[in-house]
Amino acid sequence: MNTTSGNIIHTGTPSRSALRVATLRAVHRLLDEPVIFDDPIALPILGSEMSATISDDPFRFNDPMSRGLRATLIARSKFAEEEMHKAVQAGVRQYVVLGAGLDTFAFRNTHADEGLHVYEVDHPSTQDWKKVLLHEAGIPVPKSMSFVAIDFETKTLREGLREAGFQADQPAYFSWLGVAVYLTQEAIFETLRFVASLPKGSAITFDYSLDRALLNPIERAISEYMGQLIASQGEPWISFFDPASLKEELGKMGYDSIEDLGPDELNPRYFSRRKDGLRTGVGVRLMCAKK
Repeated sequence: MNTTSGNIIHTGTPSRSALRVATLRAVHRLLDEPVIFDDPIALPILGSEMSATISDDPFRFNDPMSRGLRATLIARSKFAEEEMHKAVQAGVRQYVVLGAGLDTFAFRNTHADEGLHVYEVDHPSTQDWKKVLLHEAGIPVPKSMSFVAIDFETKTLREGLREAGFQADQPAYFSWLGVAVYLTQEAIFETLRFVASLPKGSAITFDYSLDRALLNPIERAISEYMGQLIASQGEPWISFFDPASLKEELGKMGYDSIEDLGPDELNPRYFSRRKDGLRTGVGVRLMCAKK
């Protein structure tokens, strides 16, 4: 298993999770009003055939479960990039996207002129697939980004980033979305400790799944159904957390500021006064930990 990417794949096989995320980002731009997370590259990066299919009938992705998932993906991406912008304003010039999949920020980097360099970390197979899609879509790879292809059975995150030019003596901001639930707690904490070892000013935003014991019966049933559905596609959920315990572990690692957000914080922030009923669901939370 790739211990940093959420993309559990076989060599040469596209990641289902990366495809699902990019698809729902594209659908958000086509269906939802107002648009919360405007990603004009989410659709073209999928390729002409897939783009046409989605554009012709985006409502096929608009059932209640898809809307809830879409809202969660939008909120986490929006929040992660907001925190990245704050980090840049504070002087950070390294942005690491862990388990990047079909993330597109590197191709719409508004801070490139300020020297922000983006490192996309993922499994070699996923990155090869992404490069093909970029080429077919005519999307150039900017000088302000580096692909960091890592097979974690043979190389650590620290080694892979160093070989790509990452400067461990400088602060960095990390986003790590749609990944933790697929990993063991040991693998999750290993990555979080690595970020905590970097200079002051470094930070990481990641999402995680809430311990099902903390959910009410209806919420637990939805979470279990979704987990079974994802597992049937070869990507089983593994790790769940109690927010208080997770915050305690992050504090022990040396993080000074820890912000935890769930539906009660995300919905008023991003989805208030909407007519389409777009709302994040329960079970998935965001955490931003800073040094």
